[in-house]
Parts: sequence; structure tokens; C-alpha cells
Amino acid sequence: MTMDSETLAQFTTAVRRFVEERLIPAEAEVAETDEIPAGIVAEMRDLGLFGLTAPEEFGGLGLTMEEEVLTIFELGRAAPAFRSMFATNVGIGMQGIAIDGTPEQKAKYLPRLATGELIGSFALTEPDVGSDAGSVRTSARREGDHYVLNGVKRFITNAPHAGLFTVMARTDPNQKGASGVSAFAVERGTPGLSLGKTEKKMGQQGAHVCDVVFEDCRVPASALIGGLEGQGFKTAMKVLDKGRLHIAAACVGLSERILDDMLAYAVERRQFGKPLAEFQLIQAMFADSKAEAYAARCMVVDAARKRDAGQDVSLEASCAKMFASEAVGRIADRNVQVHGGNGYIREYRAEQLFRDARLFRIYEGTTQIQQIIIAKALTAGAKARAGG
Repeated sequence: MTMDSETLAQFTTAVRRFVEERLIPAEAEVAETDEIPAGIVAEMRDLGLFGLTAPEEFGGLGLTMEEEVLTIFELGRAAPAFRSMFATNVGIGMQGIAIDGTPEQKAKYLPRLATGELIGSFALTEPDVGSDAGSVRTSARREGDHYVLNGVKRFITNAPHAGLFTVMARTDPNQKGASGVSAFAVERGTPGLSLGKTEKKMGQQGAHVCDVVFEDCRVPASALIGGLEGQGFKTAMKVLDKGRLHIAAACVGLSERILDDMLAYAVERRQFGKPLAEFQLIQAMFADSKAEAYAARCMVVDAARKRDAGQDVSLEASCAKMFASEAVGRIADRNVQVHGGNGYIREYRAEQLFRDARLFRIYEGTTQIQQIIIAKALTAGAKARAGG
């Protein structure tokens, strides 16, 4: 669906109001309790946040990529844990089925993912396999009308709450690369599937991750996403390109929020008889932060529009994710610096947002992985132009 401009403006305004009135005031509570209040989760469902990108025929809003990032710019203003609660349904926990699933798989899962009744999770990372998705070791052995899964997935977002896991597993042990990997939709409660302990993290309290363990876990052959073996890596890459733009948009939203916090504090706080905001070295931090946030926003919108136009945006998605995640880290650091000693005290939120921002440079592909993707794409383009 493409919303008309008025409808989109009304929707993003409603989301902004929800962020300002409900999410930001709850940040301190979530940071202390490591839990998002059930009432807020219910309001997220009512707003349709779990189904932002689910197709309309399955009960979602069916937002385009551009509409999605404009919405996430607003939602990203709150502490990242709130977005994380529904983001796997919007992105990596649902998109594999939405993009490559069979009609039966879509009909079975997408309506419940769109309402938030079912939480989706994306199980790719392993103890020795992170961004190298083609080196998956979790195995899926065919036995009659079933597959038997064995392996461990690590740092799986929303796994403690998930009712459905998109699992990458190797169906062809003779294929050591990406071509031997397949994707499966595995339901919570399937015998042989268990969860590890919920990890205690540096930041993003309220967003939960844990290991997902498969020990002779038998799933029906109908759980194979798309019904084809060997397509899992391609599915993962389609999902990750979209997910990287989503994460970049979240970085933009948080950057803009932090800059607002920085400015508000500097205007009120006085040193040497005048507001901090009047000191030129402080002003330089404002200027650098604004330029970086603005550049990141432009990159995300440009890449989103290209994706909506049907272009391959793997390169642009990596550029946007790399730049936006690095930028929000710098902006969060400047915010602590502007706050001085207060920036190290939890009451002022600067230290919490600094810790929250740090994860963006790691998940959905580290900065270094994005650099490799970008460099490889540029090199391949240069070779093609040279005829080699």
C-alpha cells in the first residue's frame, strides 16, 4: 500500500504523540525493570505497529519501504527497546515468510504476526557464525516427511517471547557455502526446541535475547520456507537488506532525539555566567551532530525510494546502515560530553542512550561487514566496467 500524503502525515503524527506521551516517559522504568509494561505493548498492537509491513490482505498496513522508514524515524526517538519489541515482526522475523513463503505459510502465520498475537524471531547467528551467513552449521536432515534440526543459535532478538522462529539451517552437508542453507518456520513448543538464559546486556534493557537450541528437533517438511531447499541464504539476504534500512532509520530517529536532548540541556545549563549553548566549542558539537543526522536521514530516504522502485539496494542499505549507526554513536557520545558530570548519571538519560546506541554498530551486520559489502560491490562494478 502507498498512503496518500495526508494519511501518512496523520499516522506519523499519531506515532510521534505515542512516543512523546507514552514511550519516552516510561524509559526509566523499562531501564530499571528490564521489562516493557504490558499496557504499552497492548497500545503498540492497537496502533498497528506489529503489522506495519505485513501485506494488507493478511491484516497489516502494508507500508512501502519509504513509509516504513518515515515511521521508524518517529519511533526511533524513544529508547530502542520499545522498537525492538515489534521490530522483528515488522522485519526479520516476518519478512522471510512474507517474501519467500508458500501461500499456505503466509496464510497460517502472517495474520497473527500482523496483530502481534504471534511474535516472530530470526534465528541466523550462531556461536561461531555471525555475519558470515553462508557458514551456518545448524543442520536440517531430511527424514521422510520431516526435517530433523540440530544446532545452537546465539543472541536471538525476542527469542524469549517468540512463538515463531525463522531458522537458517544447512540441508546439504556437502555444500559448505551459502547454497546448502535453507530456511524453516519453526513454532515454539516444537519438541527438541529449547531456549537458553536471557542475556544481561550493556544497554537496551527491555529488549531480550537468548540462545535457541535445537536437539533432534523434528519439523514437518511443510515448514521449509518456500518449499525449496538451498534458498535460505537468498531469503536471509533479502530480509537483511530491508532490515538494514530499518535499523538505519532507527539510528536517525535516536540521533535526532539525542540532539534535541543535548540542545535543551545546553540552553538551560549555565557555566561562567552564561548558557552552555553560547560556547563555540559546544556549538561545534551541535553542528556536527545535526549535519550527521541530516545526512543519515537523506541516505535512508534515498535508499528506501530506490528499493520501492524495484532497484537492488544492497550497496545503499549497507552504506546507510554503516553511516547512520556510526553517526548515532558519535552523537550519543557528544551528548554525554555536553552534559558533563550529569552525563554520567542515570537520571539524565544521556548515559543510558549512549549505551543503547552502541549496539547499532553490531547487529544486522557490523560496521566492518558493511565495509566489506560496500567494497566488494564497488570492486565488482569497476571490473564490470573494465570488461573483466
